[in-house]
Amino acid sequence: MESATAVLFPGESEGYVQSLETYPLKEIGSARWFRQHEYIEKLNMQAILNATASQDEFVKEHLISYSKIPTLIYEMISVEIWKHKVFPILCQLQDFNPKSTFPIYMVIHHEATIINLLETVLFHKESCEAAEEAVLDLLDYCLRKVTCLAAQTVTGETPTQDKLTQSDHSDTATLQDLQEQSTALEFDVSLKALSILRYITDHIDSLTLSTLTRMLNTHNLPCVLVQLVEHCPWSRRTKGQLEKYMDGKWYQVPKVDQLKMTKLDGQVWICLLNLLLRPECQQKYDFNDFNKGQLLKLRGFLTEVLIDQLPNLGELQRFLSHLSVTDPAPPKRDLILEQIPEIMDNILKENSSKWKAIAKYQVKQAFDPCDEDLQQHARRLAQTYNLDVMESLIPEKPKCGFCGSEASKRCSRCQGEWYCCRECQVKHWQKHKKACELMAETVSKLQGDLKIEA
Repeated sequence: MESATAVLFPGESEGYVQSLETYPLKEIGSARWFRQHEYIEKLNMQAILNATASQDEFVKEHLISYSKIPTLIYEMISVEIWKHKVFPILCQLQDFNPKSTFPIYMVIHHEATIINLLETVLFHKESCEAAEEAVLDLLDYCLRKVTCLAAQTVTGETPTQDKLTQSDHSDTATLQDLQEQSTALEFDVSLKALSILRYITDHIDSLTLSTLTRMLNTHNLPCVLVQLVEHCPWSRRTKGQLEKYMDGKWYQVPKVDQLKMTKLDGQVWICLLNLLLRPECQQKYDFNDFNKGQLLKLRGFLTEVLIDQLPNLGELQRFLSHLSVTDPAPPKRDLILEQIPEIMDNILKENSSKWKAIAKYQVKQAFDPCDEDLQQHARRLAQTYNLDVMESLIPEKPKCGFCGSEASKRCSRCQGEWYCCRECQVKHWQKHKKACELMAETVSKLQGDLKIEA
């Protein structure tokens, strides 16, 4: 990685990590909170750069050394609660008409930034161990997201639009637009939560017994995963054409690739392998009639084509064949004392019956900034989201926004969408037009405000 594309040097990363702290829910949106948001954005980008370039992952090392992974988990859950308890009240306040909704969108996006950073660092066993007792809170958070994802898929509520980024947000967006953007972002957050669950199951042997018990019995994660395999929320058909969600976008899948396993498919199957084939999991899981019936549904999806792509699934196929003709022994009940997650309960208790007061306080103190404050925000964001750095974050060559093939041409107006050929760009224009105009308008406005050259 060249220094020109580095977001942070190791010394800067250490300073940023050292300064991370938890904030009361009331302080979300404050100047200090926004400053920390910028720090986490930069740490996230640098962590991705290090991981994709297979270089020294100093962001991860700093987070472990200074015991800040529990802090990130706390902040992520805090924003999750804010979105459910405070944000709806903000949207209903009749006298709240902010000049710009961008500060609120930054708060909504904060959750996605943190889970993206956690997804990058929790690939490593030592990071999961460094989460300490907060791993239970992280587990419950991820299970809430994945369970809602499975439920929405069954009811047909899966979002139909691509992931929104901070550059897609319009300065003139209404609060109703923000609610729709929050829903769209929730889908991507849920998929990140699925990846983190996979990493947690990878490192079961180094986690507490309570973690395993909550996954298998309290939340029955294996049956939730069966629902994801059965309904596959990252796959859909539009006008007879199969589309799959990859890297934040829906892509049309060529016929030759329709049976190809995606990264998200792989995450689910690896989770199932970890939970069903390990002896310690088999001893703890309750293979009652309902659970057994759900798990046996998987046999219909374990085709030769799938097993060829992930050979370990052959072992799962044999396990399910054996399960169909046997009744496993009842689970061992040797757990007397069980750890429970505390972060969410503590935040809810601390702010119970204060949600409306918090919303009104934040309207006055944080979410109705003056023009000068907005310009300062814009300057800092322009420095954070450098185009060269953003392109370095792409783990592979860009894909065509229409057909999903490798792309080499970029939309000359917004610079945000890629295409493999002129024909695909023309076909995609009706869908891309609104976002293109919005992004071009936003860039033009920023350039005017900051008096920077294009």
